[in-house]
Amino acid sequence: MKSIKLVPVLLVLVLAFSPLSTIAEQKESSSRWGANYFPDHELTDHKGKKVKFFTDLLKDKIVVINFIYTSCPDTCPLETSRLREVYALLEERMGKDIFFYSITIDPENDSVAVLKDYADRWDVGDGWKFLTGNEANITELRKKLGLLSSRDSVNLSAHQVNMVMGNQKTGRWIHRTPFDSAVVLAEHLGTWLNNYRNVKTSWNDYEDAPELRPIDGGEYIFRTRCASCHTIGGGDVHGNQSNVAGPDLLAVGDRRDPDWLKRWVREPDVMLAEKDPLAMALLEQYNGVVMPNFRLSEQDVDNVLAFIKRESDAHLKGRAGEFQQARKPANAGKPKEDCPGCSKRAQETGSSTRGAPRTWNADQRRVLPNTPQK
Repeated sequence: MKSIKLVPVLLVLVLAFSPLSTIAEQKESSSRWGANYFPDHELTDHKGKKVKFFTDLLKDKIVVINFIYTSCPDTCPLETSRLREVYALLEERMGKDIFFYSITIDPENDSVAVLKDYADRWDVGDGWKFLTGNEANITELRKKLGLLSSRDSVNLSAHQVNMVMGNQKTGRWIHRTPFDSAVVLAEHLGTWLNNYRNVKTSWNDYEDAPELRPIDGGEYIFRTRCASCHTIGGGDVHGNQSNVAGPDLLAVGDRRDPDWLKRWVREPDVMLAEKDPLAMALLEQYNGVVMPNFRLSEQDVDNVLAFIKRESDAHLKGRAGEFQQARKPANAGKPKEDCPGCSKRAQETGSSTRGAPRTWNADQRRVLPNTPQK
């Protein structure tokens, strides 16, 4: 009986003389989303730096993780372009508490040099790493993050296009897709995953909310697939930065041969493989960023081109189309502060035009207008 009574006493003594750091480490290792769950595999980023997956990339950070390969002909460019939009909205916090990690699933071909070229083509900034490593280790990471399906090992191009967003410290994780709005993704990263630590000081009025309207198939395709790389009537400026992925599509149906345009939208990878002169010129103009093949049907192509024409006609006639009206915030006429990085970009590009900020606002939880000042 005496020995049994001594057990609590011994436990208290052990805890009393145990270093606090050791206790903290034990608590961390036993956490559902701690070091005991995530492997600490070594990876190499696109600048040649060796990093540990958990220790250096995940621990105590808010992150977005996706798996791509640089020769991907379809959704990988869309993923990168969408994340580039989100990056612009969260630019002030990138590399501080929010980080993007794009890990190749084709390490045999995606060397450090290839990844660096890919990152340069997309003009990525601080806080976004493109990573490679041992194939078996990368496969394990995909399993741990729930981004590996049974068909992935059979067909590289059939890999899952979901991305994982999470906060390792709080254990909050969510799967999203590149077809989601950049604003929604920025909202998740900026508030929900941060436990809403940014205190709101103002609130939006219900009476200012835009009227919801049904959208057709063409607009849906444009919003979820095309809008991350293209504008309609915005010139070759996307937000407050020059487009790196694709041209403005204003009246594109009048500027291109209809048959060529339909085929380009439906099978751009085939046309690039055939060295179509115009396709190759576009590839060179936009830094080698490929036009994705979205596996659209003929009807899908007709629908999206009809939508682009409808929006173009509205723009050229001096009135806002449905797409512009839907994107315009209720208080777009109110003056806004300049966005961080706009002055620097204007100096680098030699542009004298300044745009209203297009940054994600944690206070109002939406994207501010981006209409250039004339």
